[in-house]
Amino acid sequence: MSKNLNIALVGNPNSGKTSLFNSLTGLNQKVGNFPGVTVDKKTGTTNIAPGFDVTIIDLPGTYSLYPKRADEWVAYKVLLNQDETVKPDMVLLVADASNLKRNLLFCSQIIDLKIPVVVALTMMDLANKKGTQVDIPGLERELGVPIIPINPRKNKGIAPLKKAIELAAEKMQQIPAGDFIDITSIAAAPIAALKKHFVGFSNYRAVHYLINHENFLLDAATQNLIESIEIENKFNPTKTQAEEIMQRYGRIKHIMQQTVVESDPLQKKLLTEKLDNILLHRYWGYIILLTVLFLLFQSVFWVAQYPMDGIEWIFGELGGWLGNNLPEVWWSDLLINGVVAGLSGIVVFIPQIMILFGLITLLEDTGYMARISFLTDKLMRKVGLNGKSVMPMISGFACAVPAIMSARNIENKKERLLTIMVTPLMSCSARLPVYTILIALIIPSKLYFGFLSLQGLVMMGLYLLGTVMALIVAWVLKWFIKSTERSFFILELPVYRGPRWSNALTTMIEKAKIFVFDAGKIIMVISLLLWALSTYGPAKKMQVVTQKYDALVKVKTDNNDKIEQSKLQVRRLTLAAIDTAVLIAEYDSLLNINTAAIAQLEKERKTTLLQSSFAGSLGNFIEPAIRPLGYDWKIGIALITSFAAREVFVGTMATLYSVGEDADSNNSTLRQKMGAAVRPDGTKVYDLATGLSLLIFYVLAMQCMSTLVIVKRETRSWKWPAIQLVYMTGLAYLLSWLVYVLVK
Repeated sequence: MSKNLNIALVGNPNSGKTSLFNSLTGLNQKVGNFPGVTVDKKTGTTNIAPGFDVTIIDLPGTYSLYPKRADEWVAYKVLLNQDETVKPDMVLLVADASNLKRNLLFCSQIIDLKIPVVVALTMMDLANKKGTQVDIPGLERELGVPIIPINPRKNKGIAPLKKAIELAAEKMQQIPAGDFIDITSIAAAPIAALKKHFVGFSNYRAVHYLINHENFLLDAATQNLIESIEIENKFNPTKTQAEEIMQRYGRIKHIMQQTVVESDPLQKKLLTEKLDNILLHRYWGYIILLTVLFLLFQSVFWVAQYPMDGIEWIFGELGGWLGNNLPEVWWSDLLINGVVAGLSGIVVFIPQIMILFGLITLLEDTGYMARISFLTDKLMRKVGLNGKSVMPMISGFACAVPAIMSARNIENKKERLLTIMVTPLMSCSARLPVYTILIALIIPSKLYFGFLSLQGLVMMGLYLLGTVMALIVAWVLKWFIKSTERSFFILELPVYRGPRWSNALTTMIEKAKIFVFDAGKIIMVISLLLWALSTYGPAKKMQVVTQKYDALVKVKTDNNDKIEQSKLQVRRLTLAAIDTAVLIAEYDSLLNINTAAIAQLEKERKTTLLQSSFAGSLGNFIEPAIRPLGYDWKIGIALITSFAAREVFVGTMATLYSVGEDADSNNSTLRQKMGAAVRPDGTKVYDLATGLSLLIFYVLAMQCMSTLVIVKRETRSWKWPAIQLVYMTGLAYLLSWLVYVLVK
């Protein structure tokens, strides 16, 4: 028995495949990409028996072995052994018992490929509610493969499924006997001709080589050989495919009659249908949708507030303790103002990231996310999109990169391109840290009616603004991007299910890990780089500043020395006519004034050194361009570093507002430091006008190099990412300026 087994997990969409994958692999998952395409490649490991671990490859959901979309082609090529990196030894096929007829089509095709198959039968509880009874032993005899009923949501049937996989692995060399249908009755001659050159091929695999060989990894000679067989035998792929499907459904109908008992079709409506009457109502459906989104963002802001405050306090205390106990040398400055400040900018936002993704996972689990697509299709069509655009756009709330990649599910090229062009306007999770810190600075923490958070309402408003702007931009672009393709919207609505808290928890942990180890690495690198750029500068320039303030401080220090000497002389006087106490009090007052002046000079020195550093020089260079928006040079630096990743804004601010601070300021939180920041004229940097302007800029600006790279990869041209960068940055600048002027 092989100890290094690769198992391809396949099935129809919404059949429970992902639930089974999560149940089998838990947190032992890796997410990559299939080579040459932008489709996620999810793999995981699980233990089948003592000493027997297998690798599970979760392939994209597909309805049959005749692919249309990019993700279906990925699954198809893996099953036909045409993927360079994935070679499955066995197939674990997930079939939905409540939609068995449709699921058996794909199952029968896999069986005829002569790959070892184990069938996991899901949705048995739903089938029972519909009055459908499945004779599993009878179905096993008809199909000739092991069938295990499971409920991955409740971890039921997993042990028998693993045992079936173990037994199937022991019989891997035994080729399944018989075909589900006699495919040679449709194209006997070309199949026989091709099998002479491909020894060991099943009849059905030969058919697929005849139909799709142009898309396979074959050399030119082999391609020409197959093409000649097609021509010589007058092979008609369309007719062959149609006749095959008819034969399969004929056999499936016979099997269903023998093994499945279905209830009267006039049975009472299921809970799903009753709920859809409300949730998909032409009026109430939209009200409920807005309510769900409203509660989502209220929860993200309200629930996360408590752990975020705790994390901020911990890092504030840690910074203060280190500042008071470490020597004033360069490495302690690096540790406190580079490493600790950078880490605080990462860890503080983990609660919000986890809560947002946890709630989105619960919406997907319950089946409501697909209803959002259905509800919004009519609106989407008016702006040149369709309901399938909604899922990438909703995914854009998490991250634009996988969201843009998921747009491959949209068959119409124009609608797909429009979706790609507007998806980055959806407020991704990288914007969340920026929104959080700025909203906390400029919006008071008020509750209306005892539970409505003003800050949560503003947060929701920012997300809605990005969505509305995406629809407006799509409507404008549809007049410039021409296409003659017809558009269709076909969507399967899954049944409503109870949420799986364990699955939500798994997703929350995975997303937090991705944020910390992917985005976190970028934030830390940029934080440390910024510390260096903010601490050092042109030698001559920094020397001039140092000499200037050394001289000013020396004057004040010398004055203090003279005052101290005068105090000593006064204390020696014993003349009754002279009130020595009054004189000493005056000298102490002068000392306090001078000491305060020295402290102010030291503060000015640190500010001037920061402005004279490499980072300060860069910020001062771009400040004239951003001053009309209400931004200073520090915000300018943050805007530049944010092009690596938007969430770097917080790490940048944490570093810039930490460099040059004294030990007593190290225990202040970033919000306190930013809130205390003032301009040269004494006015606050982060007033309402500047804060709102900056929020609008981050809602609309294209500040993500990864997104631009993905858009180039998806469109195969730098033209569209260039257009995207220009229109989003221009839109952000114009509206930010308008908001600043109006509010100011």
